[in-house]
Amino acid sequence: MMSYLKFNLNEILSVTMILFGIIDILGAIPVIIALRNKAGHIQSGKASIASLVLMVLFLFIGEQLLDVIGLDVSSFAIAGSFVIFFIAMEMILGVNLFKEEMPESVSIVPLAFPLIAGSGTLTTVLSLKSQYATQDIIAGIILNVIFVYFVLKNTFRLEKLFGKAGLNVLRKAFGVILLAIAIKLFRSNTGL
Repeated sequence: MMSYLKFNLNEILSVTMILFGIIDILGAIPVIIALRNKAGHIQSGKASIASLVLMVLFLFIGEQLLDVIGLDVSSFAIAGSFVIFFIAMEMILGVNLFKEEMPESVSIVPLAFPLIAGSGTLTTVLSLKSQYATQDIIAGIILNVIFVYFVLKNTFRLEKLFGKAGLNVLRKAFGVILLAIAIKLFRSNTGL
């Protein structure tokens, strides 16, 4: 039964890198630390599991949700390319285009959604469906959630390790990669 599931390592790596750039958990370390300072504790396991469930559910039922409102995956992928483009510009230029309110307490809601599995991540997951095999996308999601869990558990150590300058360089580098991905998604779904 499992013989039809053939994993493609190149696709898994591509999906993992794309989602890693979109989730930008390393760039979110200062926000996570601020949330932890406000609440005193972050539920790393619950936030990681909730974000995994959100991404996998959206991978499978996102298309049906689009059908209900009369959209196809290509149109959603093009819209997703614009979201990815703006997220990349935020990362590169260091400006906030998307304003989010800081929650009063830390729970699954501010961590799993919108910080980890936000609109950009969910849009990307569905957009990836037009170019990658489902099992490779799921593998990429799982790898990212494992990494997210590690980061959530070790935010203070990572902040000390990279320093503010190091985190800034990582954020800008992934911003350029995301910009290229946004252009590729746009071109492949418009035929340009």
